[in-house]
Amino acid sequence: MAPIVMPAGLHYDAVHKFPGGPGRAVRSMLQRVIPHLESLKSDEIMDTSARLTRLGLRLFSRSLDTSNGSPRATMDDPLGLAQASIALARAAWANPERVAAAQLDLWWDFATLAQRAALRLVGAPAEPVAEPEQGDRRFRHAGWDENPAFDVIKQAYLLTSRAWIDLVKDFEGLDERTQQKLAFSISQMADALSPSNFALTNPEVLQAMADTGGRNLIDGLENLMSDLADGNGSLSIKTTDHDAFEVGTNLAVTPGKIVYQNDLMQLIQYAPSTEQVHRTPLLVMPPWMNKYYIMDLRPGNSVMEWLVGQGHTVFMISWVNPDERLADKGFEDYMLEGPIAALDAIHQATGERRVNVTGYCLGGILLSAASAWLQARGDDRIKSATYLTTMVDFCDTGEVSLFIDEQGLASLESHINERGFLDGKLVDVTFRTLRANDLIWSFFVNSYLLGKSPKPFDILYWNADSTNMPAATHTFFMRNMYLHNRLREPGGITLAGVPIDVTRVDTPAYVLSTKEDHIAPWKTGYESAKLFAGPVTFVLGASGHIAGVVNPPDKQKYGYWSNDCEALPDDADAWLADASEHVGSWWPHWMRWLEAYAGEAVPARTPGDGRLEPIEDAPGSYVKVRL
Repeated sequence: MAPIVMPAGLHYDAVHKFPGGPGRAVRSMLQRVIPHLESLKSDEIMDTSARLTRLGLRLFSRSLDTSNGSPRATMDDPLGLAQASIALARAAWANPERVAAAQLDLWWDFATLAQRAALRLVGAPAEPVAEPEQGDRRFRHAGWDENPAFDVIKQAYLLTSRAWIDLVKDFEGLDERTQQKLAFSISQMADALSPSNFALTNPEVLQAMADTGGRNLIDGLENLMSDLADGNGSLSIKTTDHDAFEVGTNLAVTPGKIVYQNDLMQLIQYAPSTEQVHRTPLLVMPPWMNKYYIMDLRPGNSVMEWLVGQGHTVFMISWVNPDERLADKGFEDYMLEGPIAALDAIHQATGERRVNVTGYCLGGILLSAASAWLQARGDDRIKSATYLTTMVDFCDTGEVSLFIDEQGLASLESHINERGFLDGKLVDVTFRTLRANDLIWSFFVNSYLLGKSPKPFDILYWNADSTNMPAATHTFFMRNMYLHNRLREPGGITLAGVPIDVTRVDTPAYVLSTKEDHIAPWKTGYESAKLFAGPVTFVLGASGHIAGVVNPPDKQKYGYWSNDCEALPDDADAWLADASEHVGSWWPHWMRWLEAYAGEAVPARTPGDGRLEPIEDAPGSYVKVRL
């Protein structure tokens, strides 16, 4: 709480006698942000207003239309926020002094803000009472700082939202999980009510209105109507230009063939781009909740293109986009029809029994289970294992854990069992909600208030290309991994009649986590790496769950940390304290590690050379099925 201090030499009269009074001062401040406001012609204003009205009526009439079958809200409360709110009310009633102290602190901060705003009006220096956190991009526009009026709006918002979030922290009478739910709920509401999300309190939007005669709002409403039409009445904000990409045309274009398929996956064998390749093939297993081409984006931004260029015979699992017909396919089926079937097929295609395997996110979880299952059977076909942003120990899953408890899962499962699968769009919305300012509200402002069309971005196109999960797989996975954390327990899970134990897996492992990962927190990835019995190389990449992995060397965009310690320290922070930071991509570091398991050079293998006949060209048909 900042004290109110009047600078030496500044008196009440100086503020009181400010030329023109406070009204003129505010008007002057606004004109500095929107200098062309007075140049708007009345006919432009009338035309803009009329068009806004027409589009508004169209939007209103569409919202009343119930014939399109769009989803309707339910009375379910999977997070238990109603119960949490009742608990807060009871705690507040029992601790009135805590609420009063919080109110007093906020009033004092507002008084300090008012005083410092007055100082700015007369040209005196004044430190801000509240500033955005590092990385908060909502207030990047110069108007938020340069214009005193918008600076006050910004700081008042920050003070209020932080006060509400702080109120529920360490509140006597509230358990930790209830506090976390309330803090999350309040944070979501605060994000939605940010002044940056409203035209009249966002200086960048007001500037655009002045520059375009209000055309930005017209374009914004047209973008909104287009998004509603594309969503059949349900609003899904476009984050990229969907017309700029097509799978098989400018995404997932690394040459290859589908050489095997079953109910759950197609197996791609990529064509070589070198005369010789390493003897040991490389299998890549992406998450089954996403399309595989996150690893094969545009040329120059493709992991697959780069791996083939490094002289590897690369195979990729392309998962099916399941519907109700696969409702009974469980986690065990994904293991048997995924990595186990792929290992058999690779043996037929190349003659090689042992394979280096890479698993990304959910694919890494499946890889750890498959490795333990094979080891329990005395099968050593996995020569090395690479885990990318993978949790095996689910000790801390971050904010995702707020959605996962008995009440939440029971509510979700009742809906999933009716359809036979978890709708991938629901998962997309959930993860976007965890980073609402970056993944929802920034696009809301850009598309609907500034009237801009989204730019083409391959990762965001992939992110919107959702996939479903069979009901049986979802139930098994969420309850055994997220809810009860049984994968780390010896014998905690049985697959195909075999109790598995990941702590006995002695396969050499390369484990990559990313520092800003909100899906698989890096310290949880570190705890997961400690479970394995074999030699483990742990690497920490910069950025997050996607950008930290898809980080081509040529771009020199993000760095990474490595540590040559023989054994992983017990504490992740201790590992990081002794780690070396490197500029650029982690990919070359991975390749140097993989060389020890890649084998000698052999003539390049072309899809179809072995005992598997190609079925169709990559990227195949499974990946093209869209929701």
